[in-house]
Amino acid sequence: VQGQVVAMVQQQDSGWRFRFEVEDAWLEGRAVQLPRHVYLGWYGASADGAPERTPQQVWPGERWRLRVRLKAAHGHVNPRGFDYELWLWEQGIRATGYVRQGASDPQPQRLGQSGRHPLEWMRQRVRAELLDGRLPEAVAGVLAALVVGDQAAIDRSAWDVFRATGVAHLMSISGLHVTLLGALAGRALGMLWRCSARWGWHWALHWPTPWVAAWGGWTVACAYALFSGWGVPAQRTVWMLGVVTLLRWRVRHWPVALVWSMAGAVVLLFDPWALLQAGFWLSFVAVGVLLATGARAPVALSGVHPTGAWRALLVRAAGLLREQWRISLALAPLGLLFFGQVSLAGLLANLVAIPWVSALVTPLALLGVGWSPAWTLAGALLAPLMDALHWLATWPLASVHLAMPPWPLAALATAGAVLCCMPWPRAWRVWGLLGIWPAMLWQAPRPPPGAFELLVADVGQGNAVLLRTASHTLLYDAGPRYSPESDAGHRVLVPLLAQSDEPLDVLMLSHRDTDHTGGAAAVLAMRPQVRLWSSLEATH
Repeated sequence: VQGQVVAMVQQQDSGWRFRFEVEDAWLEGRAVQLPRHVYLGWYGASADGAPERTPQQVWPGERWRLRVRLKAAHGHVNPRGFDYELWLWEQGIRATGYVRQGASDPQPQRLGQSGRHPLEWMRQRVRAELLDGRLPEAVAGVLAALVVGDQAAIDRSAWDVFRATGVAHLMSISGLHVTLLGALAGRALGMLWRCSARWGWHWALHWPTPWVAAWGGWTVACAYALFSGWGVPAQRTVWMLGVVTLLRWRVRHWPVALVWSMAGAVVLLFDPWALLQAGFWLSFVAVGVLLATGARAPVALSGVHPTGAWRALLVRAAGLLREQWRISLALAPLGLLFFGQVSLAGLLANLVAIPWVSALVTPLALLGVGWSPAWTLAGALLAPLMDALHWLATWPLASVHLAMPPWPLAALATAGAVLCCMPWPRAWRVWGLLGIWPAMLWQAPRPPPGAFELLVADVGQGNAVLLRTASHTLLYDAGPRYSPESDAGHRVLVPLLAQSDEPLDVLMLSHRDTDHTGGAAAVLAMRPQVRLWSSLEATH
């Protein structure tokens, strides 16, 4: 194939992964038609056993001629796991493959820099500067995720800690960061616009300050979303902010329900597949709860009589705690439906992490693009927060794993949780608890005594078979290891076991082939009490 790299390259331990736009393709000397966009891997070791070759550095905008092996884009069909095929479809990618480097394959040829993707080139340059070793690896990975949207830069063990403490949404380009940056930019622009008349800029009086602040903040939010890779969560936030800004620009008092529903309609107009993603429902319900409950009176501080600035600070802190409690309660049933866990430490973790990351770390990380010492300061602020999150994750009940309920029970529980958050009489809100308990207590049905059930997981090449009886569960083999960063245990088996809160008794590994043992470490980390039966030596 001949074409060009069109996006920031994903760096992995063994090579690169990148989006490639195909211009021409040949098979056995004949021109053939291929999908325009493919997703390629270029690894250090070739697939056919040839001597290892270190892959060359790849940059966005470069044109290459490569020998590749392609296959149609598809993912695993296991329930509740990450839908890789849907992600490829949303990105417009219709084929995946890898660069061949066998002894009989031609050497990859760099044909030059086209200069057609300068923004992606700049994103990769910024990421390279962040990951050059000046900052600790864990801190640099989070900053790279916040600045350029490279979530793969964060170590998998760090993601486990962030999920256990309920702050995973903060450690990537989330709607919260985009919204807050736009709000800060809008406020700063409004202040400058009000002062413009004193500086002799009388032409600025033709545009009202609220208009300039609103549209200027939205423009900054768009710029941040574009620089961070224009991911789906950032796109949703940009469209939502655009709807709200447009409605306010018309200087009318719009009902909250109308603003909320119109924002959702616009998001689905641009991305109908968002209905199948957990992130859409989590963010949409959270915004709805905040809009519905945000117009209440200030929190009463009974027994506390501070004056002046201290009282204002206490009222603001109490309001933040109240809002965070509402969001945590409303999203708990959805977290149970999508991920099979509820973070009990999430309320405390988010109370500290949201203002710390959104108001301090993220602005400093973005400032570092033009002034690199700001990255050192951002890393110094982020390191103690990550230490605190690691400590919270070690609490006995930091994260509770429960069986994933059917969606009708989850919908009933979400409605009940939202009812508990509403500014209505307490006697009404208590009824919301009746909707929550069925989802919390639901258990997956087991086979009757004397019968068994076999679940053959789709792990690609290799085996992973779950055997269930009335009182015991055995997992036969744990699937393959896909790459140094991914294996069947983490991507397939852990979600499969979590969806029914499966009490695994035995993990049996048939033999030492990595297609059968690649996911064992992830399964054992999830279920450390499981008995391991295998022919492997104890030091394996």
